[in-house]
Amino acid sequence: MKALVYHGPGRKAWEDVPDPTIQEPSDCIVKVETTTICGTDLHIMKGDVPAVTDGRILGHEGVGIITEVGPAVGHFAVGDRVIISCITSCGTCSYCRKGLPSHCQTVGGIGWILGHLINGTQAEYVRIPYADTSLYHLPEGVTAEQGLFVSDIVPTGYEIGVRDGGVRPGDVVAVIGAGPVGLAAIMTAGLHGASRVIAVDLDDNRLAQAKNVFGATHTVNSSTPDWEDRVRALTADRLGVDVAIEAVGLTETFVDALAVVRPGGALANVGVHGKPVELPINDRWIDNIRISMGLVNTVTGEMLLKMIAEGKLPVDRLATHHFTLDQIDEAYDAFGHAAQTKALKVVMTA
Repeated sequence: MKALVYHGPGRKAWEDVPDPTIQEPSDCIVKVETTTICGTDLHIMKGDVPAVTDGRILGHEGVGIITEVGPAVGHFAVGDRVIISCITSCGTCSYCRKGLPSHCQTVGGIGWILGHLINGTQAEYVRIPYADTSLYHLPEGVTAEQGLFVSDIVPTGYEIGVRDGGVRPGDVVAVIGAGPVGLAAIMTAGLHGASRVIAVDLDDNRLAQAKNVFGATHTVNSSTPDWEDRVRALTADRLGVDVAIEAVGLTETFVDALAVVRPGGALANVGVHGKPVELPINDRWIDNIRISMGLVNTVTGEMLLKMIAEGKLPVDRLATHHFTLDQIDEAYDAFGHAAQTKALKVVMTA
């Protein structure tokens, strides 16, 4: 089969590799219909994730058709159309039972193994360990493209940003970074009753998308010198937002998020950071601010699929560029230069 293979920082190739095979009774093989590129893949290509070694097939998101199942797989059968979760879960270890499969001990202490520790989804076929607890059936009323975004980015924006940030009815929320995950946080903040959702970004196109499509009530371009004051002006007593969601993964955007949180508020870090961030705890310890961070657990997928099926979440509008799998180099180029191409998510189909 063909697959996108990582060969070290800055080097990848669409090349012939052996077809995946069943290795454990709980495995299944999925023929990939639709996949995409994540910002984490770009971090890998920069060398920010050293656990990804030469020869690894990239990708951790996808929708496809099961072509083979191991003897222990009970909930899925050959021919089923499925959504591949970016998190692999054994379903039985202590972390999986606590709803934290991102730290599944059975698969090595981190649930993100596809395209990281084992071969991933940017390929014609992929092996899925622990299939019964690591796949979703693609429900009626949800397209493959819509389902694709339940693999990772919509649960990430919701679980790590909105839910873990503690958004409550009436809260004012600022999302720093209106990229795909930031937009996912914006579109799901309303599920918790946020009264205002402020999108903050440098890119006017993304800000327009955030407001016109994904549910932001206000936008602020952070290139303006007074952007912090403009955010505070949208909050009670100009004290700052109740929840700031950092969705970029840069020192500067973390500092920005911290700067606009009110005393007693929360900062939910969603972005993937490739470098340490200095926390000015000497200035902010006194403000009773909660800081949360983490890897998505994808435990809300079924709920999100119901909301998508009912037209409550416009996830299909995230797909701005379409390619075939053998055009994956062009897809990486478009996604990696999003400011020029205006790409949100690129979608590749077999």
